[in-house]
Amino acid sequence: MRRSMLFLPGNTPNMLINGSCLGADAVIFDLEDAVSPNEKDSARILVRNTIRYMDFHGCEIIVRINSIDTAFWKQDIDAILPWKPNLILLPKTSSTADVLEADAYITEVEEKLGFAKNTVGLMPLIETALGVENAFAIATATKRVKALFLGAEDLTADLQCKRTKEGREIEYARTRLVVAARAAGVDVYDTPFTDVNDDEGIWTDASYAKALGFTGKASISPRHVEVINSVFSPTQKDVDYAYEVMEAIALAEQQGKGAVALHGKMIDAPIVNRAKQTIAMAEALGMGRGN
Repeated sequence: MRRSMLFLPGNTPNMLINGSCLGADAVIFDLEDAVSPNEKDSARILVRNTIRYMDFHGCEIIVRINSIDTAFWKQDIDAILPWKPNLILLPKTSSTADVLEADAYITEVEEKLGFAKNTVGLMPLIETALGVENAFAIATATKRVKALFLGAEDLTADLQCKRTKEGREIEYARTRLVVAARAAGVDVYDTPFTDVNDDEGIWTDASYAKALGFTGKASISPRHVEVINSVFSPTQKDVDYAYEVMEAIALAEQQGKGAVALHGKMIDAPIVNRAKQTIAMAEALGMGRGN
């Protein structure tokens, strides 16, 4: 379960060591945009040692490496991969060629380390117009790809438009990525909401992302994590209904009925699948059926 992903700059020791205490399902140790070129080496060592020595208590570890058009990305892989992060976040992914180049080098390092292939997953960060148009091809380029992630700040710069809170300028990109990811059978994550002081705005933005079909949402502020987790978690009403659906299906099977109705609505395969997903998430969150 990965509802929330919190960015942590790779050159801030106090944030890195407290990452597991900030409530996010996953932390993204950032070696790219948050780190100036003259601090890349020290940040890489700091992130490596944090992963190596800190216990993150089930919180997933993702590392955003530098893009493959820089001199840093292979050094990032060499330093980080031995400690088995869950995912490598690949910035500025615009084509299958980008994915395959990263995949080939990660495979090479995994072989040297004696790891099984695809031990470490890959999450392309889509933040260019070309990347949006190639989203499905990117998602299916290799089995190492586990999710797509929309990066709106660089994308809007590439689109030559203004980034706004309302997000009208990224509606197409959002829906394109969701459709591509779902068609490819991988997860998909929404861009951070960047106004850390707008509590109403983050709720609205996260709710909209969920309604579009995103798996979860990234954040640049610990302040947003609780809201994101809440939005992307099932409500007690959702959980209770899911159990009712499964009970109705089980009863129909016992009675040999082909058609099932619940509260006046026919229960078909998509509703059953959604109920199963809701129950699985509820169990992961320790939620039981209400009274």
